[in-house]
Amino acid sequence: MIIIDMNQIALASVMMQLRMNDTKQVDEGMVRHMILNSIRNYVMQFKSEYVENDADVILAWDSKHYWRRDYYPQYKAGRKKTRESSNLDWNEIFGVTNKIRDEIKENLPYKSVEVYGAEADDIIAIVSNSYDKVMIVSSDKDFIQLHNDNIKQWSPVTKQEVNGHNPDTYIKEHVLKGDSGDGVPNVLSPDHTFTDGLRQKPLGKKRIEKMINENMSDWNDEVKRNYQRNYKLINLKNIPKDIQSNIVDEISKSSCGDRSKLLNYFTVNKLKTLTENIGDF
Repeated sequence: MIIIDMNQIALASVMMQLRMNDTKQVDEGMVRHMILNSIRNYVMQFKSEYVENDADVILAWDSKHYWRRDYYPQYKAGRKKTRESSNLDWNEIFGVTNKIRDEIKENLPYKSVEVYGAEADDIIAIVSNSYDKVMIVSSDKDFIQLHNDNIKQWSPVTKQEVNGHNPDTYIKEHVLKGDSGDGVPNVLSPDHTFTDGLRQKPLGKKRIEKMINENMSDWNDEVKRNYQRNYKLINLKNIPKDIQSNIVDEISKSSCGDRSKLLNYFTVNKLKTLTENIGDF
């Protein structure tokens, strides 16, 4: 099984196109080619070891609505502020990536999975624990907690396998440190830290090591509460049961796209290189 973090691939393709062309204008055709070529490359790279048929490739997409935001309203709130302060047209960017997402669901011969309330992370976690051998294609270090002999991860950013970490130690440290990229402060800091532009309370390596070996009963109520906040948001074992069930159902009922549509799709969109290499898909 290969499972690809598609929102990451799509956004990275847009940002690369903008840099390459030194522009703020999204080139839909180029972005389409880059996203599709990325899928092609990863399928080619890993199919001999991880793929027996088209159903063994899953493209995972974020829903517009996240269950984590219901639990914790500050979740990823900073990203919206960052977008609003940038000089890019994010409505255009999301319009293009959403259009290509829908095209992929319709025309590529793989399962394209999106579940209301779930992020791609949730889909990847459920899939990874449901198959014997899995390659996760994502640069997100959150997936280190899933690693074992049968679950591997490839980073599109570093272009190498993500390894060298003990999954159990990693998740313990990650929960304590929080995740600033997702708006989750460390366990010493309150919920509104990032949304109010505050600095986190210092939590160094020695303090983290000490806390890992401490009994939670030794912590004050605020730290206990913040730890539960982070544990719920970061540990992928905590996906709500209804979301888990919906993901399993969606994967079960989802059919692969019609492979016979590929040639016409590539031709209509003038994807010459991909048409010449259509057998790679």
